[in-house]
Amino acid sequence: MGLLDKKVAIITGAGGGLGEAYAKLFAREGASVVVNDLGGPRDGSGKDASMAQKVADAIVKEGGKAVANGSDVGTMEGGQQLFDDAIKAFGRVDILVNNAGILRDGTFAKMTEANWDQVIRVHLKGTFCATLPVFKFMKDNGGGVIVNTSSTSGLIGNFGQTNYGAAKAGIAGFTRVLALEGRRYNIRVWTMSPGALTRMTEDLQERRGSGYAPFPPDMIAPGMLYMVSDLSGDQTNKILGVSSQRGVREIKIFQAEGWTPTGPWTAQDIVKHADKIFFKDDAKVV
Repeated sequence: MGLLDKKVAIITGAGGGLGEAYAKLFAREGASVVVNDLGGPRDGSGKDASMAQKVADAIVKEGGKAVANGSDVGTMEGGQQLFDDAIKAFGRVDILVNNAGILRDGTFAKMTEANWDQVIRVHLKGTFCATLPVFKFMKDNGGGVIVNTSSTSGLIGNFGQTNYGAAKAGIAGFTRVLALEGRRYNIRVWTMSPGALTRMTEDLQERRGSGYAPFPPDMIAPGMLYMVSDLSGDQTNKILGVSSQRGVREIKIFQAEGWTPTGPWTAQDIVKHADKIFFKDDAKVV
């Protein structure tokens, strides 16, 4: 018995890298998988339907169940078509992993409107478009699990990625709200923050030096399997980070103790009560 027997999973951006690793692991654990990928270069230009088909074919060859989908999840039509293909092929959706993404890095002073809009469209809007029909189905059919992909670039920050970081921070906010709304319908919603060596990140090793050795996708996939399976119980609204630098860990946002004014107050009062308002530098863990 696999951990995902009789489950149906949609995985976006599954034509390679992390998505491919998730798709193949899910299939080995008994899930029927809809492999979505628009294809093309990592900057989001062009299309290549063979990427998704190749992964689906590999799963079927190994005895699993899978179909390919080449929809553009950055559009409402694409998100709906992805859902419709899942229903047509397998009759239901139990799991959605929003993993599709592109990179168009550059310092903010050199950022263009096109590079900003396209990254936001694929990551943030794509998460919305793919999730909406699935969430509605899960709401009316007993629940399910949705995992959205964020990044430390958005949760903590990374030089030269204002567009990507904004999209990934937005996805984390989207997930927190969706988890609150989904709880009453037995829909669990997680955030994954992975750090893997894929075509999206292959040049980071050069930038960070020989001491940086990111996990391959297969080392990230067990964390995703945990979140979408019964192993995680009724947990929801959590961020799971998986990377070689800090291993497997929950990521949280903390607030300091705080100081509450009892009447009119001034900016100078912040200085007076700084010990309660701000974290001490040596207590900050990132």
